[in-house]
Amino acid sequence: MRTPTKFLLLLLLPALLHADDSAKEDSKKSPKKDSPVQLQAIEADHSIEAIETHGRVKVGGKAIDYTARAGTLEIDGEDGKTKANVFFVAYTKDGADPATRPITFTFNGGPGSSSVWLHLGLVGPKRVELNDPHVTPPPNRLVPNEFSALEYTDIVLIDPVSTGFSRPEDPKNKSKFHGYDEDIRSVGEFVHDFVTRDGRWGSPKYLMGESYGTLRAAGLAGHLRDRYRMELNGIVLVSSVLDFRTLRFGDDEIPYVGFLPAYTATAWYHGQLSKELQDQPLRKVLDEAEAFATGDYARALLYGDALKEKTRRQVVREYARLTGLSADYVERANLRVSMSRFGKALLAKKGETVGRFDSRYAGPSMNEVEASTWYDPSGAALFGPFTSAMNQYLRDDLEVRRDDVYEILTGKVHPWNYSRFENAHVSSTGSLRKAMISNPHLQVFVANGYYDLATPYFATEYTFDHLNLPKPLRKNVTMGYYEAGHMMYVHPPSLKAMHGDLVRFYGRSDGVGGEGGKRNEKTR
Repeated sequence: MRTPTKFLLLLLLPALLHADDSAKEDSKKSPKKDSPVQLQAIEADHSIEAIETHGRVKVGGKAIDYTARAGTLEIDGEDGKTKANVFFVAYTKDGADPATRPITFTFNGGPGSSSVWLHLGLVGPKRVELNDPHVTPPPNRLVPNEFSALEYTDIVLIDPVSTGFSRPEDPKNKSKFHGYDEDIRSVGEFVHDFVTRDGRWGSPKYLMGESYGTLRAAGLAGHLRDRYRMELNGIVLVSSVLDFRTLRFGDDEIPYVGFLPAYTATAWYHGQLSKELQDQPLRKVLDEAEAFATGDYARALLYGDALKEKTRRQVVREYARLTGLSADYVERANLRVSMSRFGKALLAKKGETVGRFDSRYAGPSMNEVEASTWYDPSGAALFGPFTSAMNQYLRDDLEVRRDDVYEILTGKVHPWNYSRFENAHVSSTGSLRKAMISNPHLQVFVANGYYDLATPYFATEYTFDHLNLPKPLRKNVTMGYYEAGHMMYVHPPSLKAMHGDLVRFYGRSDGVGGEGGKRNEKTR
């Protein structure tokens, strides 16, 4: 029986809210800054509570005035009774026509993550100021996000149940939201209800997910269409994982092949390759690593014990040359080095461990005799700044003054229910494939970080190369590549490049743009 372990990937889900016209008029006449604004809903017993604030951000040299709404939306069961209160933050560009203005439902993953990472890293009007790729000393401050997604879309950041301020109505029923299907149903209901109550059925609609959030987004694409007949214009997948088979080290050969180019990128960044390779641009070195991974290395793994000794020695030497590990280490690992072992071994002589979410980060190896990592230096460097900044932002800017804990990244959602995948790998590729075939206009943008050792880019390429899409639909998938990690937006040059890529993506996928993007154009 193949069941996934409790590993956290990391995705964020922003939420966007618009009041209906009558509520907007009421709020203009009698603004209530210190208490929640009650927004009129379609059903009298299904209200959306939100606190409304206003701001301005400059993007591309142009000022964007926006309205922010932070609040909760009740979602119900089949019996019509409230089952959970889902917290969201919604940003709307003032003066824009909702009939043509895109709306993007955004979330991170985990499972167990709030939407803080995409919120204060990529899409929101403010972002966390970081000392990337080093630890940022506290206190951590926010700066205007000159690359905010408000340039091209309204934004709704969603915190799934038990994350952020989202809570089940009855704590005893929380497990009803903690699973692959359960999560898709509850987030899907949120999207449907928000679109309905806010009058956005006519708007171009998008999903944006990160890490486990990409698995959720792919599943939602099918669910929204099947359950509500809701069509999407596009999906943005940040650090994608649609098939756990590509990540789980063990008897399967695919993860070892998929991770190898990311090992090469990491070794190149830390100067652990030969001078011949270090003197070349990263992209050229990766071309060599990819050719080896899918060529001699993949064949060697498939041969197993039948591999001839001479060929084995050649493969060991080449693997060592492209990863910065010693040939002896590769041999003793039987040509199969898991991420946790690589992260510990690469800089072992320096007594350091490289990061999982972003392998540009490195930190001291507290226990040098252990064979694998016990913590993630990149997570340790980033979690604190985002947490403190979000809590301050909620109170000072969004005027959300609650004493309960804003759950940034929680383990309270475990055990996560994957029962649908019993005796199989967790995968939402089928849902995405069906959604793209059913709606041939659906566009997908996939953002990849070269230094991501959580969801490596080459494993993502494998997934999409095996999505079994009809040939005409393959052009609907666009890949973006960045010299950063899982959260590539913490790297300012990558944030700028990604913003440009997303502006172009939304421009061609909102019904007025051109054709789909190019596949595998690795220029970052």
